[in-house]
Amino acid sequence: MEKEIKLSEAQITADLYPRKFGLPGMLWTSLLIAICLVGAYAYYLQLRDGLGVTALRDYASWGIYISNFVFFVAISLVGSLITAVLRLSNVHWSTPLTRIAEIIAVSGIVFAAIIIIVDMGRPDRFLYVMIHGRLQSPIIWDVVVISTYLVISLLLLYIPLLPDLKIMLQHKEKNIKWLNKVYHFLGSFWVGSKEQFRLSEKAINILAVTIIPVAFCIHTVTSWLFATTYRPGWDSTNFGAYFISGAFLVGAGAVVVAMYVFRKAYHLEKYITDDHFNKMGKIVVLLALLYLYFNINEYLVPAFKMKKFEVEHLEGLFTGHFAGIFWFAIATSMVLPILILLFKSGRKPLPMFIAGLLVVVGAWCKRFLIVTPTMLHPMLPMTDAPEEFMHYFPTWQESAITLGSLAGALLIVTFFTRILPIIPVQETIAEQHETDKDN
Repeated sequence: MEKEIKLSEAQITADLYPRKFGLPGMLWTSLLIAICLVGAYAYYLQLRDGLGVTALRDYASWGIYISNFVFFVAISLVGSLITAVLRLSNVHWSTPLTRIAEIIAVSGIVFAAIIIIVDMGRPDRFLYVMIHGRLQSPIIWDVVVISTYLVISLLLLYIPLLPDLKIMLQHKEKNIKWLNKVYHFLGSFWVGSKEQFRLSEKAINILAVTIIPVAFCIHTVTSWLFATTYRPGWDSTNFGAYFISGAFLVGAGAVVVAMYVFRKAYHLEKYITDDHFNKMGKIVVLLALLYLYFNINEYLVPAFKMKKFEVEHLEGLFTGHFAGIFWFAIATSMVLPILILLFKSGRKPLPMFIAGLLVVVGAWCKRFLIVTPTMLHPMLPMTDAPEEFMHYFPTWQESAITLGSLAGALLIVTFFTRILPIIPVQETIAEQHETDKDN
């Protein structure tokens, strides 16, 4: 057990108050902006010349964009895992992680929506989806559930932030002038009365209960976009649970990576402790084992049946063209993290950071494997088609846009930490007071 550290209200406020970027922060932000600008230029070329600049063709009509969409949707589910599930389970140790989880969730779902519009080729066509949408189409279900999840996630980020905005306004001299205007606009009505705290607590509990089924729906519906088509690799009743378990795993991995980075960058060792890493490590290894189970189920059943088209798909994954990335994804997203985190020494901050990175990288590769191999194994054989139609490898424009979207999500998280506390200040103070009373 780690020794309990007694912290004063003033010290907690000073430690958790947003800080200006140092040189490493400026370099990191500049790098992300540069990647975003390259991605924006590539998207301009795509708008000007059409989807012909991509490697998407008649067969591989879904590629790296849809893989990125599924990845963003997956990583966004961490908000419901940390904020809702642990909160409703009366788990108090997760308090320093809730805002990290929510900002990852919001940035992920925002760029999931953006990347879908990019994949459409014509952004004006998105309006047609809203005007001429059909309830028979899972795409409309996806639009509705993603929009709902974004609204709930924003509220779960905003409502617990209100007491901290009051603290920001009490220290105006530390803030840039335009930031004071932002704080005033967002939280000037918050006075910190008992009634406001009671109402906010009630609202947060309602949102926490609501977001869990919505979170399950968002990835179940996303899985139905694939599973409702009669294609090898997608024709599965396991896809909903398969997607949800993988989403919780990659979300937890992303939180672990963020925990380590913020702890190092802002010297938060007193707030994000080794015990937090130990407990998150247990959650990650549990989710990795669960996801491994669904992966075995996903491949074992069609392998047992040995239908012709499924055989071709599985051979392409296990020993064929996609074998390298397939086994890399399995090893990095599940096997290696399990081997690292099963042992207590592996649940220290640095090994946890490595395991979290492996999970995130492997998860992105796994989403690519869900989309692309199936597109290249249609039910009807490819005949009289150009050679380039039978393969898919993203062009530099696709790669630049994809990297730009990933950098954009990181940029949202980076700017958030610059202007708002990444760990809830008021909640941390309240928990410290409770601890002092108990002692």
